[in-house]
Parts: sequence; structure tokens; C-alpha cells
Amino acid sequence: MTTLMEMLSPDFLLREALYGSLLLGMVCPLAGIYLVLRRMVLFGIALPQISSAGIAFAYLLPTFGLHLFPHEVPERAMALTGSLTFTCIATITLVMVAQRGGTLNDAYIGSAYAAAAALSILFVASNPFGEQEILSRLRGELLGMLPKDLPLLMGITGVVTACLLYFQRIFTLVSFDPDTATTIGKSVPGWNFFLFALIGTLIAYGVILGGPLMIFGFLLLPAIAAHQITMHYAWNMSKLSLLAAMLGGLSSLIGFYLSLRFDLPLGPTDVVAAFGVLMLTTAWTQITKRKQ
Repeated sequence: MTTLMEMLSPDFLLREALYGSLLLGMVCPLAGIYLVLRRMVLFGIALPQISSAGIAFAYLLPTFGLHLFPHEVPERAMALTGSLTFTCIATITLVMVAQRGGTLNDAYIGSAYAAAAALSILFVASNPFGEQEILSRLRGELLGMLPKDLPLLMGITGVVTACLLYFQRIFTLVSFDPDTATTIGKSVPGWNFFLFALIGTLIAYGVILGGPLMIFGFLLLPAIAAHQITMHYAWNMSKLSLLAAMLGGLSSLIGFYLSLRFDLPLGPTDVVAAFGVLMLTTAWTQITKRKQ
């Protein structure tokens, strides 16, 4: 109870980290529901790892004398550039394969995940100065979030949320009925790229703050839990989005409390909390089905 009251206090020392965790917990599921509904769950796991490889690559470049930014530019800007670049390449590849009628099956996505994980390790191993930095990214650094980081996170999550909600009907149409979308004059490749660019931008910055484990946990677990409930009650996309955001926010609050209470790393604790919420919703839907 003392820990909970401390979290609710206006003078809470880690309030930026709490707000950041809550924002990621609520916004990531809004993007994740499209991966779940498109049956691209593995892509939601691979993309944060690809983003992480971009961060490791960005930290490796200066060791070869390649400085993309002046020395006074913060390291986080360099990491964000690498993360966005690798994520953008993966997103463009996805859209190009889909546009040509190809199937981006689990084998290719799994191969991309394995390659990205291996490259991350190799980039870190080749960098005598970056090992500790990359390892901290993998664990998640939201507890060390600075006040100056919060406005940018609020801006990114705000824009992504606004776009996902405003263009929800079009995103849903091009996801499930691309032929009809083409008939009424919508550019399916263009809208697909826009959707995955939003998801990629969210992942790219989220990985820098929380690490890949936290991000793909928030992307998928609350979305899967919400999908189970909406399938049971035949709810529409708007209710699915609202429920996914609520479950993600709940998971982030539970994870933050457990992390603070038991001195645990925040990223893994958030994922375990989200998994616990998923198990509870699964059990609840199964019980209600048997009663009918």
C-alpha cells in the first residue's frame, strides 16, 4: 500500500517513468491489434528486434570514424536514427512483398528475427564502448527516463494514436478487404505503408526507452487479450481498440507497481503483468463460454 501511495503522490520521483510506461502500455496495443488481426504476430516480435539491431549499428559507426551527427548531438538522437532506419527498411520490405502479391510467411519473418538478433550481438561485440549501453536497452530504461524525454514520447504517441483512430475505417478496410478498397479508389500499398510506418515509428522510439521485450509485449499481449473478449461478444473495431488500450494501461500500472515494490527490472515485469492479464481474460472467456 505504501508503494501504491508513493506512485500516486504528485512528488513521486519516477513520475516520468510512470507516465512513459502508461503511454506505451496504452498506445502499443492500438497498433498491435492490426498485427493480431492480420495474423502477423511474429512480425510484432521481429520488428522490435530489428529496431534494436539498428540501435546497435548506430553505436558501432563512430568506432569506424563515421559520425552522422556533430559530437554535441545527444547519443539518443543517434540511436533513434539507427532504430528508425532499420525499422523503415523492414517496413518497406513488408509493403513491397505484399504489393507484389507475395506472402510474408512466418519462415521469412522468423529468419529476419534471427538475423536481427545475431546482428545485434555482432554489432555489440565489435564495439568496445557500446556493450553496456546496448545491454541496458535490452533490459529497458524507462525507470531512468528524464523529464525532457516525456514531451517527445507524448508527441509521438499522440500523433500515432490520432492517426490510428482517425483512419481506423480505412486501415481496417485495406487490411481485410483490399479488393473493395481498390475498387473505391484507395491505394492499398500506400495505406499499408502509412499504417506500418506509424507502427514502426512507435516501435523505434519505444525500443530506445523500454527495450524490445517491453515493446513487443505491449504490442501483442493486451491486443490478444482484447481480441478474445471482442470475439466472444462480437464487438466492433472501436470497442476492440478501447479495450486493448485499457488492458495495456492496466498491465503497465501493475508491472510498474511490482517493479517498484520488489526492485525488479521494469521491462520484463511489465511483460509478465501483461501475460497475467492475458491468462485471466482467457480463463474468463472460457468460463463464460461454458456457461452459455
